Amino acid sequence: MASATAVLPYVESWIAYRAWKLRVPGVQYAVWFDGRIQLSGAVGSADLASGTPLTTRHLFRIASHSKTFTATAILQLMEAGRLRLDDSVETHVPELAGASSGIGRVRLRELLEHGGGVLRDGLDADHWQHARPFPDEDELLAMVLDAGVKAEPNRRFDYSNLGYGLLGVVVSRVSGQAFGAYTHEHITAPLGLDHTHAELDASRGHDYATGYTGFHTSLERRPLAHVDTGALASATGFASTAEDVVRYLAAHRQGSGELLTDASKRLQQRRAWTSAPTSEVAYGMGLIIEKVAGRRVVGHSGGYPGHITRSFLDPEDQIAVSVLTNAIDGPAHELSTGVLALLDAALRSPAHRSLTSSPTEPGDTSMFEGRFAGAWGVRDVVRLGDRLVMLSPGGPDPVAAVDEVEVVDDSTLRVVSGDGFGAVGELIRYERDPAGAIVSVRAGGGTVWPYAVGDEFTPPYPPSP
Repeated sequence: MASATAVLPYVESWIAYRAWKLRVPGVQYAVWFDGRIQLSGAVGSADLASGTPLTTRHLFRIASHSKTFTATAILQLMEAGRLRLDDSVETHVPELAGASSGIGRVRLRELLEHGGGVLRDGLDADHWQHARPFPDEDELLAMVLDAGVKAEPNRRFDYSNLGYGLLGVVVSRVSGQAFGAYTHEHITAPLGLDHTHAELDASRGHDYATGYTGFHTSLERRPLAHVDTGALASATGFASTAEDVVRYLAAHRQGSGELLTDASKRLQQRRAWTSAPTSEVAYGMGLIIEKVAGRRVVGHSGGYPGHITRSFLDPEDQIAVSVLTNAIDGPAHELSTGVLALLDAALRSPAHRSLTSSPTEPGDTSMFEGRFAGAWGVRDVVRLGDRLVMLSPGGPDPVAAVDEVEVVDDSTLRVVSGDGFGAVGELIRYERDPAGAIVSVRAGGGTVWPYAVGDEFTPPYPPSP
């Protein structure tokens, strides 16, 4: 546990560098383990025009994370005996009985698992580009009456926002409450998630991080307005913070006694489909199931116009991670993966690094640690659990190429393992000023100098003639 906690300052440093390098407007992040939020932070801007710094309290549209709330609501109603997972949609939405598309006969379980063969977004899905409003309930039902089903149920995995929109209607019909009112009373309020709500809250307009276009076709980002998602709130409408998201996901761990029984949690987290025949990415009930940093995790990603997000829970070691970004090309996937990779590298059992591992701690290595830059890039010397390593923070996987080093003396390290294309077995020499501060480091024969994110760095040597 101590090693996981000790690496968190470097996690912050790595996120800050990657966000700056990729020119992401803003990144909000949180990590939960050992019963509480261990890390919460934000870098960049909530609004580029005003220069407002992003904080941990700014709201993000977490989009398809909404499906986890919807699935949880359905399972709660099942536990209460108010519906069955094998109920057909028309049992609770009689307007769909006899629909020519066959949508009324699709079962709730099939919608939860995206196995109902339902259209993904409809024949006109330009609400995702703000070209038209998101559908209300009447329009949603009209969209699926004649053309809502594209494949026979239980034939394959067909991700469907329309299907989850219908599940939101079911929650409302069965509970007798509006979807947002139900999820507030039975999910977010009991967990104390004060910054999580099912739809755009106009009264908190100033709290939302501005969303931006990507660099797909332009070198400039344009702001994108936040809009109401109508009847698709149950598929994509939720807003939250990274802190709230990890707290919410942590409630889905076995034994927490929150939200659902352990039996329902096992059902929700059980693989129903893989996304493709050869894929390791699977889906349960409102949860994506995948391997991240070698660990089985459950959670969801989210894509809303201007916001890209990703969060997950490692149910075994009970670690939750959430990364929220405010650009339509935001690197939430790689950043969240990198965070767990760093935690995994810091945890110490050779066979399986775990929070319960209790290795011997080495001595203080802080005098060697830091970020350094040269003409060929940036290198970090950082402590990962019981190892001191040199790595590159510039790539999407911070531990993809790690040189493990050992202390020789107060000014020297030796590379003891790593890629043979590098400098294994060679010395890394530190130059220090009279106060002991690092002036430069010579690694692999080349010199690098201390560097801080955002500095306009120029190697301090004369240019070539």
